[in-house]
Amino acid sequence: MEDVSKYYALLKDPTRRKIIEILGEQGKIGFKELRQILGLGVGTVYYHLDMLSDFIVQDKSRKYMLNENGKLLYRSMKEGTLPPTLSAKKALSSKIGKWLFLTPLFLRTTKPERILPFSIAIIVLGGIGCAITKLDPFLFFYFPFSTYEFEKIVAFYFIGWVGLFLFSDALTYLLYKRVGGELQLFACLGVASFPLAIFPYITMFLSYSIAKYLLLALQIWTLLLISAAFTFGKGLRLDKSIIISLTTLYLNVIILVLLGKFP
Repeated sequence: MEDVSKYYALLKDPTRRKIIEILGEQGKIGFKELRQILGLGVGTVYYHLDMLSDFIVQDKSRKYMLNENGKLLYRSMKEGTLPPTLSAKKALSSKIGKWLFLTPLFLRTTKPERILPFSIAIIVLGGIGCAITKLDPFLFFYFPFSTYEFEKIVAFYFIGWVGLFLFSDALTYLLYKRVGGELQLFACLGVASFPLAIFPYITMFLSYSIAKYLLLALQIWTLLLISAAFTFGKGLRLDKSIIISLTTLYLNVIILVLLGKFP
């Protein structure tokens, strides 16, 4: 079981163990049926299936089934060769990482209709902050001092995040053929906007010339959260999510260069 031992970290998650058990017992299962059994969001199920890709294959009808390694793993679980629970004490770094990535909030997006108002409120809060402090928002960036009216600044901020949602959803489909989970993705992106949403309020207490040095840290934090949003909302592994995040950042910079915002 040397190959299986490499995946102990994956098997700590009870959902992934449950997926192996379901496939081992039923043989084949479609995505919709699997999701109904698990009771999880589209993106969450895709994520776990992606993490188990070395154990799972799809047949011609796109139903999921265990490959040879998966069958070996299932037999080992049934025979008790593998421990029923692979518990491990959470390190301090793990706890810090949980809150750095706002994992408790992202987990609530499996029922997006419940957290969607909160997500929208974060985006609106950021837009109002920009309007109050007269900052021009351009997604990852801010520029003083806006000449637009209060309502237009709020609208620009909101439109920026809606544009990010539409672009990233389309790019996720083009690159990884992921469909569904749009509402959860939008809810996740609202949560991910939190660091940049608080920046305008920081400028109320610090001059922009000083606060702008904090903006880089908030941009990096937001980039990480957006990557997590694609993980939870579309079920992408982090290495795939970061590609989408960086693409949106680069596109943001290119648009600003074309607009003459950057020298």
